[in-house]
Amino acid sequence: MDWPASLRQGRPRKRQDLLHRPRSARAAELWLVVVDASASTRRGGALSRAKGLLAEVFAQAYRQRARLAVLEAGGAQPRWLWQGHKAGAALQQWLENLGAGGGTPLLEALQQAADWQQRRQRLKPDESQRLLILTDGRLRDWPPQAPLPCPAVLVDIESTAVRLGRARQLAAELGADYRHIDSLAPSARPVPSPWS
Repeated sequence: MDWPASLRQGRPRKRQDLLHRPRSARAAELWLVVVDASASTRRGGALSRAKGLLAEVFAQAYRQRARLAVLEAGGAQPRWLWQGHKAGAALQQWLENLGAGGGTPLLEALQQAADWQQRRQRLKPDESQRLLILTDGRLRDWPPQAPLPCPAVLVDIESTAVRLGRARQLAAELGADYRHIDSLAPSARPVPSPWS
């Protein structure tokens, strides 16, 4: 209901005198976040720094009313934590308890994410999708990767003294913007274009 516009026309006497505010024409947004929580992310406090970045991303999603999907890549296989819901307290609880361990099923997580995105796009064709990948890139070998189906940012969280730089190579193959977590100032917006 648009009360100011309705009252500008005088006191409403019947239902037809009330004016309605049009709904926002802005398309809904979905932010898909893939988090590498393998054992290698313990080195150099990489996962701790990633958790700080994720806290800001979740807060930003809440402020912008974006929906979130979160996929954790750690242990034996990827695990969905959130699938297309608004940011909430449950995500903060998961973030506080997030630990690293096991292998790096990052490639499986990226495949699951792409399949899920395609299904979601068929159901919600007007939804704008973005992908954020947080990884240290410590994968052994991987087959050539297809470009991602939506705008993506890969944040390299590798924080050891000897850096292998594989995350940059993975970002190039996926067609994602590459950022190292060191380049993201704590007070600046943590998610670079296309999310800014």
